[in-house]
Amino acid sequence: MSSNAAAAVICVFAGLAGSIQVAVMARLGDRVGIASALAFATLLTALLATVILLIARRSLGGIVDAARQPLWLWIGAVAGLFIVFTITFAGARIGTAATVGIIIAGQLVMAALIDRFGLFGSDQIGLGWARLTGLVLLAVGAALSLRSS
Repeated sequence: MSSNAAAAVICVFAGLAGSIQVAVMARLGDRVGIASALAFATLLTALLATVILLIARRSLGGIVDAARQPLWLWIGAVAGLFIVFTITFAGARIGTAATVGIIIAGQLVMAALIDRFGLFGSDQIGLGWARLTGLVLLAVGAALSLRSS
């Protein structure tokens, strides 16, 4: 399997895991409170990531290496925390499908802007009518997911 195919397969499974994460974090937040659920999930993630780092590199040097990078590169960690907070809060209030739909719509809009303007050091990729149409349709779908049947 090529690395591109492996990346695509991992993305599919991450998408499945993301929806499960919304449902589970919403329940955990209901039981222990949003801040407690967020803190627990973040600590468990840090612990598991540290174990993976130790297995992969046999040292904690990667944490030091990351901490020495420019502060703007820390945005990913802050964004991850915000995403977990958001799914814990929103999942219990608007449901898993609406939460995931709205987040994905927001992700694709931001991804299109990142591609279009080459933000964060990425290559510039044009924003043609097909992409714009897809973004509009996705936004409409996300809005419709808020409507109850």
